[in-house]
Amino acid sequence: MAPGTLSGRYELGERLGSGGMSSVYRATDVVLERTVAVKVLAEHLSDDDRFVARFRREALAVAKLIHPNIVQVYDTGIDEARHFIVMEYVEGSSGAQLLQRHGPLDPDTGVEIGVQACLGLDYAHRRGIIHRDVKPGNLMIVGGPAGEGEMTVKLTDFGIARAAEQTRITQVGSVVGTAAYLAPEQVRGEEATPATDAYALGVVLYQFLTGRLPYEGSSLAELAVRQQNERPLPPSTYDSDVPEPLSAAVLRALEGDTGRRYRSAEEMGDCLRRAMRGEDVTVALVEEDTPTRLLGGTETATRRLDRTEHRPVPPPPPRREPAPMQQPKGRSAFGRFARGVIALVALVLIAAAVATAVILATDQASGVQISEVAGDTVDSVAQDLKQLVRDNTQ
Repeated sequence: MAPGTLSGRYELGERLGSGGMSSVYRATDVVLERTVAVKVLAEHLSDDDRFVARFRREALAVAKLIHPNIVQVYDTGIDEARHFIVMEYVEGSSGAQLLQRHGPLDPDTGVEIGVQACLGLDYAHRRGIIHRDVKPGNLMIVGGPAGEGEMTVKLTDFGIARAAEQTRITQVGSVVGTAAYLAPEQVRGEEATPATDAYALGVVLYQFLTGRLPYEGSSLAELAVRQQNERPLPPSTYDSDVPEPLSAAVLRALEGDTGRRYRSAEEMGDCLRRAMRGEDVTVALVEEDTPTRLLGGTETATRRLDRTEHRPVPPPPPRREPAPMQQPKGRSAFGRFARGVIALVALVLIAAAVATAVILATDQASGVQISEVAGDTVDSVAQDLKQLVRDNTQ
């Protein structure tokens, strides 16, 4: 094998990027005479069967995805213990590069990126594959702000994607991915679902529109606490050009409860389009009779709505006013006696506590018998209580 060539076919060129698991190179397929991207598994992981299995699983899963918004996988193989995947080469910029060069994007551009990403995610989800690592660096953008011509967005690096029905490769409770884009259920180590990708894409859109993350933390623990106890400000807070409906649409993707997020990537993309037209795409999905703070700052009690049909709430039955209670005309002898007994019991308990404290504090060396101290104290209090009862029952 010639230096810098894999399987005698792929001549490696400049390195395009690298991570803890692999490096990506621009390469030339000398057989088909075309430029490709080659991802090579890091050498220190080549002997790790678990990582190798995950790496190969990526190739097998993503190779089945043929969609204009997903980077195509062409080939996979092993060359002298180097595992590699050959992919479509995309001449463009990543979302992370766009943020570095231009800062926040205008709402139209941000929504267009989000909509195209939803198309690719929905295609993968329908085939049982969850991306699990959606972030700006894994969105390749051709044209638009990244160049000339019509903009095209392609999802790349399904490095930790897997078929949903297949056995886990990662250990239970482990978290893989970039922490800032992890959904709360991922932080808890739970199974990833299409709603998990919707959350991550919501974080990406929030960052595109505001130039900042909705939640920031120095550790997963801090991130989890903030996700649990804080609600991010609407993107329109940072940029008045962001329409309020769009702010609400992005915040819906960031709901901690998966049941309150979008049911699918297709629904999310549709709501982003509608939000740009000024439509309200928020849905009341809260527990029945739970006070909910609306975007306007008011509070209302809502019920859990049916996802497919909004039915009118029947009016509540007429409320009967309770009959006025009659006040007692006078204090009966029995009532006075009962109150006296209650007072007696309460004071006895207090007296017992006081007596116990006196007993424990008494120095036994003084020659005074503990039984005498206790007896005198309780007898004295009892006499007072008897007088109190007599006074309240007359």
